[in-house]
Amino acid sequence: MKQIGFLTLMITATLLLTLAFPVGAASPKGPVAPVVAAAPVPAAPAAMPERHPHIDEALESMRAAKHHLESAEHAFHGHRAKAIEHLNQAIREAEISMSEP
Repeated sequence: MKQIGFLTLMITATLLLTLAFPVGAASPKGPVAPVVAAAPVPAAPAAMPERHPHIDEALESMRAAKHHLESAEHAFHGHRAKAIEHLNQAIREAEISMSEP
């Protein structure tokens, strides 16, 4: 029972010290000079992040798979053509989803 009480005391002390130091460092030390607002500097245009990076990667993979199927030597009893047809549909759907926010 003494061990649980001591452990609780140590955890509480650690938590208080952890919270006390950042607050003390952030508090003002004295009077602060007023900040004069300068003319805003135009920021450099940031590169726009990709909106849907996973879909973009999926599109690349589907296009590569379609290329592999198109360059296959055998027709596989019509399954190759059907797979290419399905890939074309999937690529169209992914391209539509890329255009949406």
